[in-house]
Amino acid sequence: MRIDSDNLKRRLFWIIYHVCFRLYRWFPVFGSLRASLGIIQHEDRLRFLVIQRNDGRGVCLPGGISSRGEAEESAVCREVHEETGLEVSSISLAMKYHSSADVPCNICVFLVKASGELRHSWEGQPQWMTVEELEPHLLESQRPTLELMKKLAAGLPLE
Repeated sequence: MRIDSDNLKRRLFWIIYHVCFRLYRWFPVFGSLRASLGIIQHEDRLRFLVIQRNDGRGVCLPGGISSRGEAEESAVCREVHEETGLEVSSISLAMKYHSSADVPCNICVFLVKASGELRHSWEGQPQWMTVEELEPHLLESQRPTLELMKKLAAGLPLE
C-alpha cells in the first residue's frame, strides 16, 4: 500500500492544529500570541488571495503566528512564502486588532504585494476569491479584515 505524502501532511496538520489550539485556548500560558496576516489583491483588484485550509475550517488569509522574537513584518513574509510560494516585494501595515476567537491573539494585518508562481502547502490550497465568495467561509478570527477588503475592492480610501 502506497502512502500519499500530501494526504498524510494534511491529516497531520488537522490533528496538530486542533490539539494545539484547543490546549492553548484552555491554558494560554504565554498570554496573547502575535500573528501577522497578508492581504494580497489580484491584479483585477476584486479578488483576494486566500488559503483553503486542509483542516476543514474554511478559508483564511495567508499568515500565521509569529515565532518568538520575530518581527511581524518578517512573519508575514515568511508565512506568505510558506503557504503560497510567492515572494513578498512590499508590505505596509493596514490595521491591528485583538481576537479571542481561536486563541488570544494580537493580529497585525499588512497590505502585501507579492509575485511568483502559486503553489499549495501542507496547510492548504491558495486560491483567488472575491469578498462575497470568501466572507461566509472566512475564519472567525479574521472577520475584522472584511471591511478593509471591501474598501480595497471598491477602490475607497483606507483613512
